[in-house]
Amino acid sequence: MTERLAVTDKAKALIQELVTKHGDLMFYQAGGCCEGTQPQCFEKGTFFPRMNDACIGLAEGFEFWVDRDLFEYWQHAHFTLDVLDGFGPGGFSLETPLGKTFKVHYRMFTEEELADLAPVQRNA
Repeated sequence: MTERLAVTDKAKALIQELVTKHGDLMFYQAGGCCEGTQPQCFEKGTFFPRMNDACIGLAEGFEFWVDRDLFEYWQHAHFTLDVLDGFGPGGFSLETPLGKTFKVHYRMFTEEELADLAPVQRNA
């Protein structure tokens, strides 16, 4: 089965640092203008996905949700969660005080991958 989400080693290390400080996490990638499409990291239970948003996989065991409209646009793409040094467009994400920004790199799935995609979970 083709996974929809991968996590770089650099992002894995930052996630572990955030888990140590904050406990369980969750990720949400919106499609709005103000926060751009930068993934945001929150303490689990402090942000709630909207109806019909899509959970595309787990980042180090934590749900990675995508805005329903953004998912419709990017449903044929693989997401790789990475991290960059610097302050991104969103200031609410847990990595911001550390001078880091989560970032997603996209690539289109191949025909073979599309035929065997992992299902998404929808928020009801």
